[in-house]
Amino acid sequence: MKTMNKKLLLHDDGKTQKIKEIQIFENPQKLKLILNNLSWKILLMLSEKEMYPLQIAKELGIHEQKVYYHIRKLIKAGAVIIARQEEKKGAIAKYYKAASPAFGIELPQGYKKVERLLRTEADELIQKFFREFVQPDGYFDGKIVVGSPTPHGPFKTSARDGHYASHLAFFLGQFTKMPSDFAIKLDVDVKAEKDEKNNMVLVGGPGTNLLTQELNTYLPIKFNMQPSEQGFLFGGLASSRTGQVYTDDNVGLVAKIINPWDVSKRIIVLAGNKAVGTKACVLALTNFCKRTLEKYKGEDTFAAVIQGFDLNGDGKVDSIEVLE
Repeated sequence: MKTMNKKLLLHDDGKTQKIKEIQIFENPQKLKLILNNLSWKILLMLSEKEMYPLQIAKELGIHEQKVYYHIRKLIKAGAVIIARQEEKKGAIAKYYKAASPAFGIELPQGYKKVERLLRTEADELIQKFFREFVQPDGYFDGKIVVGSPTPHGPFKTSARDGHYASHLAFFLGQFTKMPSDFAIKLDVDVKAEKDEKNNMVLVGGPGTNLLTQELNTYLPIKFNMQPSEQGFLFGGLASSRTGQVYTDDNVGLVAKIINPWDVSKRIIVLAGNKAVGTKACVLALTNFCKRTLEKYKGEDTFAAVIQGFDLNGDGKVDSIEVLE
């Protein structure tokens, strides 16, 4: 008859989640065997490394036979097992180790169904921001649309910011299950397939992403659409809220709007004046979402102007500020 079963113990410190195996005592008599002070000390030692009784006795300053007595109790309880055997001075030394990194008792009631673990206040904000993008069964419902890497659109630009979608997808994987259909699409494919009637996350500014360009008139803060002979987008972001115009390359927009092609769907835009601004917007959601979404209250239309910064001086954006 089994005396213990094994489950997983979750530890959540608000930043990371860790799990380890825990053995559950089903017989309280077994639990009593490890609660002696010396038995507990030996168990703690064996949880750190494999040891044989003479080693334990020397470290604790007690007789070897006393160690054997307590190890037998721990083995009977199922808390200690033989890890390996080794020949020492003509005898066989048995090395012991803890059978599990954790032990406990469990009452039969109290389980709660968990769809997605909420670890921090920031996680709750992200789940609220992406709520339309997650089906009731937890699967991602939408498309992440990036600009084509080949020259396209009226500016004939080649997108250099599509790979930022990989970082975003890893981040979203914490909160949603992978869909059966491929979730990443090029802007030219979405246009060709007339696939705009979806929840969409647009990565890239209007100079490189045709969908962002087409939706610019719907954005709460708009890009100045000024083509140049070189095929680049000039003019930056113009805010009707504050009258500010943001022209720096490392500035971008995090926005959420109703999909004009299907009002039951939503569109999230992560778009910079240049690729570095788009990266800043992706980092704003993935690494600094609490700061970025501080003013988001669940409304259908939201916009935050983001500026990226290189704080450690390695030439790469690693921090952000919310300008408005």
